[in-house]
Amino acid sequence: MIGFDLIPEQKALQERARRFSKEVILPVTAKHDREGTFPLDVMEKAHQEGFFTPLVPKKYGGQGLGVLDNCIISEELAAGCMGIYVSIFVSTLALYPIIKFGTEDQKERFLRPFCSKFSIASYCLSELSVGSDPASMQTTAILNGDHYLLNGTKMWITNGGYADFYLVFATTDPQKRHKGIISLIVPSGLEGVSHGEPIDKMGQRASNTTAVTFKDVRVPKENLLAGEGEGFKKAMAALDITRPMIAIGAVGIARTAMELATQYAKKRVQFGVPIAQHQAVQFMLADMIKDIEAARLLVYKAAWLADQGIRNSKEAAIAKAFSADVAMQVTTNAVQIYGGMGYTKWHPVEKLMRDAKVIQIYEGSAQIMRMIIARQLVQEMEKTLWGGGQSIFESI
Repeated sequence: MIGFDLIPEQKALQERARRFSKEVILPVTAKHDREGTFPLDVMEKAHQEGFFTPLVPKKYGGQGLGVLDNCIISEELAAGCMGIYVSIFVSTLALYPIIKFGTEDQKERFLRPFCSKFSIASYCLSELSVGSDPASMQTTAILNGDHYLLNGTKMWITNGGYADFYLVFATTDPQKRHKGIISLIVPSGLEGVSHGEPIDKMGQRASNTTAVTFKDVRVPKENLLAGEGEGFKKAMAALDITRPMIAIGAVGIARTAMELATQYAKKRVQFGVPIAQHQAVQFMLADMIKDIEAARLLVYKAAWLADQGIRNSKEAAIAKAFSADVAMQVTTNAVQIYGGMGYTKWHPVEKLMRDAKVIQIYEGSAQIMRMIIARQLVQEMEKTLWGGGQSIFESI
């Protein structure tokens, strides 16, 4: 049986997040975008609401929600401001591998304190010249007695300047490529940990993004997540879970742009009638809503699969690639509908367009998403055509 209605509990989550977005996020969005500053007070309120810990089991103080439930929340937060939402979301990105792979001791030492008081976490995978190819990372972690000696610099790190701890991916041997990657839980207070100044970005300016440097940092061996040689798998497993959460953020941005463009099109008069009555504009609005609805359903499917414990790498990549493209197209057309006004900072659609662009880049670029989709499609077709299954063409 398939249903598309949210259950009462999900509707309550949606309403709570929508209210938070309207009352807490929206009033400060323009200021933090303009100044490129980090809304620490908003972060603290979001933590109090449980938006930092949706996937953490209740036994450790978290919300104990599923991925789909969190996506419902996330759309509402991102509709207020994608930059603010991303800084909220990244703690989930950093916490999920601990939830999934951590020992009981690690969960007690990191999850419980994180839930009990205001804390921020960060995920350190990318480097200055290493983004889509993490197996080429240069950050090293060399075992030295009961510690790992961590050295290297991570780049484009969301929450880098405010994190209480980092989930850091490093290599024990660059020659081993992905098989040499491990993941370490690194408290920010350890000696040798430092971060750069906030990076001046085109969009999502309310999120704090910095370089983070580790210089001879002694990380206790008990902070190794799961085991050596497993770090790459953990990174990818986390992204399969969190890509739908980024994808639904793109849906949130697109929805806001569509709503603003529709309202403006009903008010702006050209040739004696509101431009919403002109077919050219109607077609743009129609494309917006059809693509947004399709993107949301793709996200929901990827999230549902994750909640069922079914591998969703392809579906998560499809949702992320499609939703990111939709956000870029919808926000661009929103600017077009606003005309000259849309190109000014007098109206919010130019911010939405700037915020949308990077979604096609981070959490796996648009091109990498297509590689993942194609690779898995080919594998599935090989099983269908040559692995014992029957192709539809064989029956013709």
